[in-house]
Amino acid sequence: MRHVHAGPDRVRHLHTLGPQGTNLEAASHEWLRRRGVEGTVRLHSSIESALEAVPADGEHALTACAVYPALHTLVFGNLHRLRMVDSFVMPTHNMVFASLGTATPATVASHPAPRGLVPASAEIHEVLSNSQAAIDCAEGRVEGCITTVAAAERHGLRIIRDFGPVPMVFTVHQVLAMDPDPAGTAPADAEALDAGLAHAEAGAALTAGVAL
Repeated sequence: MRHVHAGPDRVRHLHTLGPQGTNLEAASHEWLRRRGVEGTVRLHSSIESALEAVPADGEHALTACAVYPALHTLVFGNLHRLRMVDSFVMPTHNMVFASLGTATPATVASHPAPRGLVPASAEIHEVLSNSQAAIDCAEGRVEGCITTVAAAERHGLRIIRDFGPVPMVFTVHQVLAMDPDPAGTAPADAEALDAGLAHAEAGAALTAGVAL
C-alpha cells in the first residue's frame, strides 16, 4: 500500500484553465492571496490536461469550479491521486456578450458552461474556455462570443451586453504525494480530507451560474 500526504497547507502551485483572462485564473490567484502563499499559477488548455502535467509531490493542485463540465469525472476518476482539499466563493469577472462590432452576431463562441447566455438566434461554436472564445472572436472565426470582461477588453472587443459578476464556488484539488507504506496504514489525514470534501460539496450546493 501507499501512504497519502495531503492538505492545503502544502500547496504552492496552482494549475488551471487558460488562456489568460479566465475566471479560474483569477480564482487561483485569489486563493493564494487569501492563504498568504507566494505561489505560482500555470494555465493549461484544460484542467484534465493540467492533471497530466503536474508532479505528484503534494505542492501542486488544480483549481476548478462548481460548473466545470465533467467535474464529477475528474474527481471520481482520479480518487487514487487527487483530493478536493478546499473550496471558496468568489464572484467571477463580469460575464459579457461581445463582438468585433456587430450588434447581432450570427455565430458565437462559448464555453459549454455559459452557453445559456448565447441568444437563441445565434449558432454556437463551443470552445475550451471563456478566454479562448474572446480570441476566436478577435481573430474573426466567429462574429461574437460569451466571455469575461477582462478577456473582451484584452482583445479589443465591443461589449453588447454585460451580465455582471456571478457568485461562484471554486474548488482546489491537490495532486497527492505518495510513498511506500509497508504497514498498510490508512492515511493519517483522512479525517481532514473528508472534512474538506464535505465543505466543498456544501459550498457547491449554494451556487449556480457560469464561470471558467
